[in-house]
Parts: sequence; C-alpha cells; structure tokens
Amino acid sequence: MRLTRVKRARAAEAVARAILGASALLVVAAAAFLVLYIAKKGLPGLSWEFLTEVPKNRGREGGIYPALVGTLYVVACTGLFAVPLGVLGGVYLSEYAPKKRSTRIIRLAVANMAGVPSIVYGLFGLAAFVLAAGFGRSIIAASLTLTCMTLPVIVTATEEALRQVPADLRHAALALGASKIRTVLSVVLPAAAPGIVTGVVLGLARAAGETAPILFTGAVFQMRRLPDGLGSQFMALPYHIYTQVTSVPNWNRDLVWGTALVLVASVSAASAAAAIWRSARRRRISW
Repeated sequence: MRLTRVKRARAAEAVARAILGASALLVVAAAAFLVLYIAKKGLPGLSWEFLTEVPKNRGREGGIYPALVGTLYVVACTGLFAVPLGVLGGVYLSEYAPKKRSTRIIRLAVANMAGVPSIVYGLFGLAAFVLAAGFGRSIIAASLTLTCMTLPVIVTATEEALRQVPADLRHAALALGASKIRTVLSVVLPAAAPGIVTGVVLGLARAAGETAPILFTGAVFQMRRLPDGLGSQFMALPYHIYTQVTSVPNWNRDLVWGTALVLVASVSAASAAAAIWRSARRRRISW
C-alpha cells in the first residue's frame, strides 16, 4: 500500500514538472517569437540616420532622435522620483512597520495601485500635476504620473527581497552592536539588492513602454528640437508609434516597426544588463 502511494506521488510530481516545464517553454517561445517578429519587421527601417535625425513629413520620413531622447529624459526623471520612494517604502513595510491593521491597509493600497489601468493614471496625472500643481504638460508632470504607476512594483519587490534575507543576519549584526538603521543599510539592503534591482528594472521598463499616462501629461505628436528642461513637452517612442498608426495616413511601416524595435531593444538591453549583474551578485551570496 505504501509503495503504491509512493508511486502515485512520484507520478503526480512528474506530471506537475511536465506541466510547469511546458508552461515555461511556452512563455519563452512566445516572448522569443514576439522579439524575432519585431526584429524582422523593424530591421529594414534601422539606420544611423533613423536614430540621429528629426522626424519629417509627419513622421513618414526622417528619424526618431527627439522621441528617443524624450523617452530617456522621462524614464530617467521617473527613476529619480520612483526608486528612492519605492525602496524606502519597501524598507519601512519590511523592517519598521508594526504588525497591525494600518500596515495591512497600506499593503492592500499598494496592491490595489498595481492593478489600476494606466489610462486612469493618465487622467490622475492630468488633474493632479498638469492642472492642480500647475506644471502644465511637461516632462516633470509625465514623470510624476509614471512615478505613481511604478511605485507599487518597486515597493512590493523591495519588501519581498528584504523578506528573503535570513533573520540570522539581522540578529548577528545587532548582537555585534550595530544599530537598527546600520543593520538595514550595511547588511540587509546589500543582501537584498538583486531582488530590489529586479523590481526597479521591471517598474522602469513598464514606464518606458506606457502611452496612456504621457498622452495627457506632456507627450506631443512631433518636435524638431529636444526638450530644454523639466517644464518642456517632449516626444516619446511609445506615443510616436501610437500617433503614427492612428493619426498619419499612409504611415511608413518600416519606420514604425523600426521605432518599435528600438523601444523593445532598449528595454531588453537594460533588463539583460540587470539580470547579468543580479546573477553575478547572487553567486557571491552564500546563504
């Protein structure tokens, strides 16, 4: 009887492994197909002039240089706002927040923020930052809107990464006379850095590819100059793709697919660099 149960358990485990492996393979295959399809469609439109020239003839000719620079500006500003706030929020929830109802409400609010549609964040940014705060349609208004959208990802990833750090490391540092804040800064945060970086990259990658939030808060159809400050409007790669497909008759397919390829390649390169650093960092951790 016991032997039969063992065989059933092993058979169930084998089936579960097969299902999980097939699911993972399907996800990887879908992602690879998507990237290869975009690369196939976008490579004919890529050139040095495409990356360094301004758009012409309503984007049917020329390049995407202002959109590329505008995207970098917005993502960089979003990172300046979102990363410190998100990491500090995750540290508070993991290390300092008391275990009571108010903390559970905060966690629930963060989880609910992660599920809010991006178009709602765009409307919120329009009301809060463009109109109420008086920033107008600008880089700072768009960055603050994207910050609100990416904060839940960074906060949650930071909290989960800190929870994975063994409590023994904290106890050992405290036993050696380190203060709570020194323990967090010198022991816990460096050990949780790989997971925190993952959350930051995921959040900023989402910000780089969003159209709805910047649609209301600062992105424009076409500019022949670069942004001259945080109060300037800007072009962005995802919005450029959207306007070309929806608003420009006889849009240039090669250039639009080339823009999509640049956006995907940029996000993929940042994610790959973070993954390489994360793997190297984890190999140095012995616990």
